[in-house]
Amino acid sequence: MTTRHRTTAATAVVGLVIAGVHFIGATSALADDVKPSVPPGTEPSASAPVPVNPTSPRLKLPQGGTLAPPKVLDLVEVVEDIGGEQRRQETNQNVMMALQSEVLFPEDSAVFNAQAAARIQAIANEINQAKATRIRVFGFTDDQGSYEHGKELSKKRADAVQAELAKTVTNPGVVFDVRGYSEDYPIADNSTEEGRKKNRRVEITFPRGAGG
Repeated sequence: MTTRHRTTAATAVVGLVIAGVHFIGATSALADDVKPSVPPGTEPSASAPVPVNPTSPRLKLPQGGTLAPPKVLDLVEVVEDIGGEQRRQETNQNVMMALQSEVLFPEDSAVFNAQAAARIQAIANEINQAKATRIRVFGFTDDQGSYEHGKELSKKRADAVQAELAKTVTNPGVVFDVRGYSEDYPIADNSTEEGRKKNRRVEITFPRGAGG
C-alpha cells in the first residue's frame, strides 16, 4: 500500500569537487572530503521553457505590463510505503530511492541485516534496466550523538550499499559517487523519533531510463 504525493520544486545548482577515487571490481567509486552546500544531484533537471516573445500582441498584456522572468520548475513525484521504510522520488531525469537505515542495518551498525541484500538487489536490477552509468549513494544519520561519529557511520553504510549494488549492477563503466553526510540535510524533524527515523537513511540516485 502506498501513498502518493505530487509537488514541484525549484532547486539550486551547486558545485562539486571530487577529491578522491578508488576502484572496486569493474566499477569505480568517487568520494570527496569537501562538503558541498547541498548534496550534489539536486540541480534542476527540467528543460528550459519555450521561448516567448514578450512583445507579442497575442499575449494581451495590459498597458505597460511586462512578463516576469521565466522560472524552471522540476516536477517531482514521491511514492512512500505506508511505514515510510522506502521512499521513491522521481524528477524529469532522475530516480532517487531512500531506504531507512533500520531496514538495512542494526542500530549503530554498518553490517547488513538478513533482508538488506534483497532490497538493494531489487534497486540494482532497476538500475540495470535504466542502463545507468552514474549512481549516487549517500548516507545520512539523525542528530543524536556526535557529528563526527554520524559522518563515519553514514559513510560506512553508504559504502556497504555501494558494495552490494556493485555485485548486481552490470553496466560497463558505471561510476559510483559515495558520501556520508552525518546529520546534515534532514528530511524530517529531529525533535521526534518518527522524524529521526526518516533522517537515518541511505539514498540511491540514478538517471531515469530512456523509456521512463
